[in-house]
Amino acid sequence: MSYVDEVFQMVVEKNPAQPEFHQAVKEVLDSLRVVIEANEEAYKRDALLERLVTPERQLLFRVPWVDDNGQVQVNNAYRVQFNSAIGPYKGGIRLHPSVNLGIIKFLGFEQIFKNSLTGLPIGGGKGGSDFDPKGKSDREVMAFCQSFMTELTKYIGADTDVPAGDIGTGAREIGYMYGQYKRLTGLYEGVLTGKGLSYGGSLARKEATGYGLLYLTAEMLKTNGIELAGKTVAISGSGNVAIYACQKAQQLGAKVVTVSDSTGWIYDAEGIDVDLLREVKEVKRARLTEYAAARPSAEYHDKKAEGNNQWVVKVDVALPCATQNELNLEDAKNLVANGVIAVAEGANMPTTAEATEYLQANGVLFAPGKAANAGGVATSALEMSQNSERLSWTFEEVDSKLQTIMVNIFHNLDDAAKKYGMEGNYVAGANIAGFLKVAEAMTAQGIV
Repeated sequence: MSYVDEVFQMVVEKNPAQPEFHQAVKEVLDSLRVVIEANEEAYKRDALLERLVTPERQLLFRVPWVDDNGQVQVNNAYRVQFNSAIGPYKGGIRLHPSVNLGIIKFLGFEQIFKNSLTGLPIGGGKGGSDFDPKGKSDREVMAFCQSFMTELTKYIGADTDVPAGDIGTGAREIGYMYGQYKRLTGLYEGVLTGKGLSYGGSLARKEATGYGLLYLTAEMLKTNGIELAGKTVAISGSGNVAIYACQKAQQLGAKVVTVSDSTGWIYDAEGIDVDLLREVKEVKRARLTEYAAARPSAEYHDKKAEGNNQWVVKVDVALPCATQNELNLEDAKNLVANGVIAVAEGANMPTTAEATEYLQANGVLFAPGKAANAGGVATSALEMSQNSERLSWTFEEVDSKLQTIMVNIFHNLDDAAKKYGMEGNYVAGANIAGFLKVAEAMTAQGIV
């Protein structure tokens, strides 16, 4: 049995009932085989892969809080500090009923390589809770966030672990968490990113993941002799990433015709109206049925009633921006049959392994999330820099740095794929480029 297979078997045995984590580890290790086999003796001697797939620290804790009826509620919460070889742990906090340890570990493991690819000094981590902010009052959300941060404060800091937002954790939640951290520690420091502009946040942070996705997608197409302008785009999701991916795609001359939420999806032949989408989702926090009601050119499709999703629409580019494993093999077949040119992941691992393989086998340009959605964490690192310097950069400065980072990420993974004889395999290229930097740092720092 090869070293890669031995380590993957160990992961499955030691981490039962964590399929998302298994999937993430297998996808990374499989694509690293050529690198690992070339250095197998040294890596095996130093147990480098065993250390890479084992978090440095896993925190599990309860979060008690009182709802508006005076009833005490208790949620499970997690923080996985996965790897600090190249910098302090960095990764978001996800608030969603689906959150469990396996999902947080998958996200934290992916974050190691994503953060490495940015070229910035940040390690990999992730956190979250099975708390659902949907339908909760502001007071209830504040009560949860303050209780959550009361425990988490013990383990984070500007030079230790810098959490950020994620699904369910937006500006409101970050604000409540930061206030509680400051109250408990007396420190006004860059311990959280995604903060409001009035207390240390960065311009362009809200737009960063969506914008970065388009900068990398455009560069991938350009490198392959294709222009993004004039192309038709399908986007899933309607949260932060999807909204600003939609905005930037249209600024770059493409037409976005779909967005979705948990219950349905919109097809708008005239192109998604970003201002209306923001009004419905960011202001009203409403369902996409309200978008359809206000937009004559929009068709609303109920996922359960119709049994389909936006991937049945004929488009040139598909950008899954919702959640993990949302684009499956059947979806991939629909996209290929309709002539899709490129798929770039705006969410974390939104494409199943089978779908990814099918898309690649059929000549579709495929950019994995650890590269394509790295714009958010890259700009979070820029926010950390601004906090450390006590400075605030302009939107244009941050956006320019973001674009440079995303273009460099693409060329780094493209070069890595070519160097190891896998030209065009951007999944392997991203994993190799991210891994080599982390492996070198881990080796240099000894057995720790």
